[in-house]
Amino acid sequence: QVQLVESGGGLVQDGGSLRLSCAASGRTFSNYAMGWFRQGPGKEREFVATISRSGHRTFYRDSVKGRFTISRDNTKNTVYLQLNNLKPEDTAVYYCAADPGRITDLASEYDYWGQGTQVTVSS
Repeated sequence: QVQLVESGGGLVQDGGSLRLSCAASGRTFSNYAMGWFRQGPGKEREFVATISRSGHRTFYRDSVKGRFTISRDNTKNTVYLQLNNLKPEDTAVYYCAADPGRITDLASEYDYWGQGTQVTVSS
């Protein structure tokens, strides 16, 4: 089992920034690729970003490229998502997830999920 706890969400204005954190415990953190997903009001959950076990490879959905940055610190068992130039359409609950395989944007490949952290961007 891997337990994931997100933090860092909040209310920001259009163009603002936030840094989300996801602390992992349980099994060896570096054995898992990590991903961030989000679910906006009335929307389905969607992929945001993913990072490989080593942190050397990343992949983003097109709408966040150049604005969001995923990173990880395997010594701290934590994955981060830096959100810059936030837009109202980024408003969502953000979830981190752990995948024992390769990086992927498929939610079905992730075995463990956090409880989510709310990000609200006001216009």
